[in-house]
Amino acid sequence: MKLEGRLFVANRMTEIKEVVTEDKDPSYSKRLENALVELCRQMDIPVPMWMKKNTKEFAAFGQTIFFREQYTEKVRFDRFQIRVLED
Repeated sequence: MKLEGRLFVANRMTEIKEVVTEDKDPSYSKRLENALVELCRQMDIPVPMWMKKNTKEFAAFGQTIFFREQYTEKVRFDRFQIRVLED
């Protein structure tokens, strides 16, 4: 799975990164979770709380946005967007 992450501060993109995982897990959600955790690790940010709205957005558009309120720690950005580039 190839997952792209973008960090935004005041509607300006400050960082972009891609990760490619070779996870062979048959579960799409498990592959997505592993890719998200790896992307957050490489971007040096905490893993956000995944909410029902994220599931709906990701299922419909192949991307979703996480806001500051979805983190238990203080973060240096306003929003974090992820999108799948290839599975």
